Amino acid sequence: MKIAPLAAIVAASTALASLASPAHAQGTVNVYCSVQVEWCTAIATEFQKATGVRVAITQKGSGETIAQMKAEAQNPKGDVWFGGTGDPHLQAAEENLTEPYKSPKLAELHPWAVKQSNDSSGKTVGIYAGALGFGLNTELLAKKNVPLPACWADLLKPNLKGEIQMANPNSSGTAYVAIATLVQVMGENQAFDFLKKMHVNVNAYTRSGTAPMKAVARGETAVSISFVHDGVTEALAGFPVKTATPCEGTGYEIGSMSIIKGARNLANARKFYDWALTPAAQQLGAQAKQFQVPSNKATPVPDNAPKLTSMKLIDYDFAKYGKSAERRRLIARWDAEVGGLPKQ
Repeated sequence: MKIAPLAAIVAASTALASLASPAHAQGTVNVYCSVQVEWCTAIATEFQKATGVRVAITQKGSGETIAQMKAEAQNPKGDVWFGGTGDPHLQAAEENLTEPYKSPKLAELHPWAVKQSNDSSGKTVGIYAGALGFGLNTELLAKKNVPLPACWADLLKPNLKGEIQMANPNSSGTAYVAIATLVQVMGENQAFDFLKKMHVNVNAYTRSGTAPMKAVARGETAVSISFVHDGVTEALAGFPVKTATPCEGTGYEIGSMSIIKGARNLANARKFYDWALTPAAQQLGAQAKQFQVPSNKATPVPDNAPKLTSMKLIDYDFAKYGKSAERRRLIARWDAEVGGLPKQ
């Protein structure tokens, strides 16, 4: 007589536990996230709500993430790499650090996002696009009576000595895009000559690609080399920030997503990948006050997002500058000729 009630209690307790923790029942997915932390948090929360899959997020820049993936290649800890500039995603594909996967959502994406998949034999896909340019603290520049820079050439002017920040390409995909852009705009030797001349105007090479724009917003530096959508975020927060794209032409990123080779949670990784390409998931960027152009054609583009069609964009050679050897070579040259120069 006592056994039946006990069994009923155990059964009820088990049922309640499964209802209370659907994420545990559905497993986990480990995501290396190379966008702003607010966006990383939003995708983790909403994917878990939508699927019951628990998301473990590690937020790092794209340069640091690919270094971690190389270090873990024999024993991968991550399942998906979300966001960050497309060049290192292409490098990861070339170095066999990522898995091919053709999502059923590919047909819904802009051609530039699909091209990223085609160029990598299906090992990465575009999730957003954003143009490279300048972040400008209008108050600081006005106090110094310095006109707002509008061209790459303006960054060499003596009145900007100690007033520019850019990231370090060893850790930042943004900085690598800047170097590759200058090489394509000017030619390689001229680009490195430009970077060496600009060095006297640079007060810091930051670890993160977003740090220079944040420094502009806080009034710690007058000018940054950044993706212009990051400036929209700071301006909407009330900071005296404007952006510009260089008159000579500028490059852009195709922020990408890849499944890590040897992913321990492959089924959930694919589930996350498909979900991240939907309009519902891609709207989370704008909700987190990030204003890149989303890759799904049905995703609403915020009014505040920079208009790529109004900029002088170069025909950025993602296939060439996403190659491992080219990326290593350009960063090594930057280290040797620019990064090691003394501060003046």
